[in-house]
Amino acid sequence: MNQTAILWLEIAILLPLVGGLLLTQLSDAFYARRWAIVISGLSFLGTIFAWGFGEQAALSESSFSIGRLVAGRLLVTVDSLNAPLLPAVAMLQFLTALTTLRTKIRRFSFGWALVGESLALLTLAARDEWLVIAAASLATIPPFLELRQRGRPTGAYAAHMLAFVVMLVWGWAVVQAEGGGRVHTLWAVVPLLGAILIRTGIAPWHCWMTDLFENATFGTALLFATPITGACLAARLVIPVAPDWVLRGMGLLSLMTAVYASGLALVQGEARRFYCYLFLSHSAMVLVGLEMKTAIGLSGALCVWLSVIVSLGGLGLTLRAVEARQGRIVLGDHLGLYDHMRPLAACFMVTGLGTVGFPGTLGFVGTELLVDGAVTMYPYIGVALVVAAAMNGIAVVRAYFLLFAGPPCRSTVSLAPGPRERIMVVAVMALVILPGLLPGTTTASRYRAAIDLMQRSAREQGMPLPLIEAPGHPGHPAADTHPAH
Repeated sequence: MNQTAILWLEIAILLPLVGGLLLTQLSDAFYARRWAIVISGLSFLGTIFAWGFGEQAALSESSFSIGRLVAGRLLVTVDSLNAPLLPAVAMLQFLTALTTLRTKIRRFSFGWALVGESLALLTLAARDEWLVIAAASLATIPPFLELRQRGRPTGAYAAHMLAFVVMLVWGWAVVQAEGGGRVHTLWAVVPLLGAILIRTGIAPWHCWMTDLFENATFGTALLFATPITGACLAARLVIPVAPDWVLRGMGLLSLMTAVYASGLALVQGEARRFYCYLFLSHSAMVLVGLEMKTAIGLSGALCVWLSVIVSLGGLGLTLRAVEARQGRIVLGDHLGLYDHMRPLAACFMVTGLGTVGFPGTLGFVGTELLVDGAVTMYPYIGVALVVAAAMNGIAVVRAYFLLFAGPPCRSTVSLAPGPRERIMVVAVMALVILPGLLPGTTTASRYRAAIDLMQRSAREQGMPLPLIEAPGHPGHPAADTHPAH
């Protein structure tokens, strides 16, 4: 990374934080939406520039940064793990603000959404673990404030998030007390693991997620859940310090959740709950891959993580656009919306297939690597992942037909998507299809991140660094675990 990358990243984080706090004081929702689009768009550009400059010359210790000015040291970084995730999260925020219709702008808090974006970016980019914990903990506040402002139940959400924060702080405090260069005790690892499982919505600690999607605005729930903050916390806090048997336990619970949630997504009668369980299944798959600690499995998990943000984020925005016209969507009878919403129908199908790893989409290579790595290590895990992916695919196709097929819907007003929604459709479909057709860059980036994560885990636990060679050479993890086809 270089000085320019750090400055752009700091601006991308601070701009939505300051702008969001100012927008919370505005009473004019139309004015707030206009500024939210501008601020989130500038933040999106900042993350793109940070990603672009992030792999250039090293940053000298005398280089200027806002973090050094305020705290005397660098607070954020662009590394192999977060580089593509930062613009993906910022893009989702920008598209959410851009596609919020006039009929919904008084329900959606643009100010708190921007604050949440800043905290999500900070969670991904923070160098210090305590700063990661602080950002992830503070990010739980905006959804709670929205639930309370709308007069909706807050008990389930508040109880789970309080447990998440307490266990996260407790676990890392014990890790710090025990010191580095060792495999840490259960007093440190178990609270951290519990916090990750709660935040990711692993069964049976998933009821807060369905409660949030039912009671909050769709945009708020989407922005809070889709970045999969729990995966970031697992990669930064748990994987480097946890023994293998603890990670296997996390993987087993995640695998059960992936299959369980995919089955529930298949039978849901309400669109928001369908989306929630689809998300829970895929976020659980990411944790299954992170548990493997092999180059193939980790690369697949990181690819699926990026695919979830882009593909599932686009699918959520599509459902949100349909819901803005139809109200809460019941997946019972065929609605016949295709003739009115052809661009949204196309986006729903493309992002849905991208989510489940259809060939030629962003999620295909990641899903293939994840399943291949799982089958090589534990055959039953690979079979279970295939079953979960198959049920998720059936659930997506079922929802598509219920929404867009059947006798054409009769409406006295136009239901066609507007120019802003068409921009979203084009952008999301391009990001799902183009990397799927040319997957080399994305796969190489996620492989580098996987190797860095394995090496950091070895250093933290005082173990020998894994042998890493060029792809295809003997001793390379891919060569050892990925048979030639």
